[in-house]
Amino acid sequence: MTLYKNPQCGCCEGHAEHLRQNGFDVEVIATHDLPLIKQEHQVPMELAGCHTIEVNGYVIEGHVPADVIKRLLAERPDIEGISLPGMPTGSPGMGGPKTEPFTIYTFGGEDAVEPQIYAVE
Repeated sequence: MTLYKNPQCGCCEGHAEHLRQNGFDVEVIATHDLPLIKQEHQVPMELAGCHTIEVNGYVIEGHVPADVIKRLLAERPDIEGISLPGMPTGSPGMGGPKTEPFTIYTFGGEDAVEPQIYAVE
């Protein structure tokens, strides 16, 4: 997988490390073109995360836990990607304790005309 991040963002490296610890091979690319990458993948503004991952034809926005990404890759729904919007405290790569469930949304493709809840962690 390829993780695109803003060069000044440190939490993205923490998320990449979480993914590596869960069996993913992660290449991190620091870029100032992150908004363009999100636009190319039709990421809705309200679902944007601090970094964008490309993996096996899908787009992952933000600090989505590795087990949810593994589920996505196993199920292969007809969507563009999934997102954990924002930078929730306690999510993989972010500091602090988890204070509420993480709601992960789908976007794009026939199975997600409007953002739909994909998982609650």
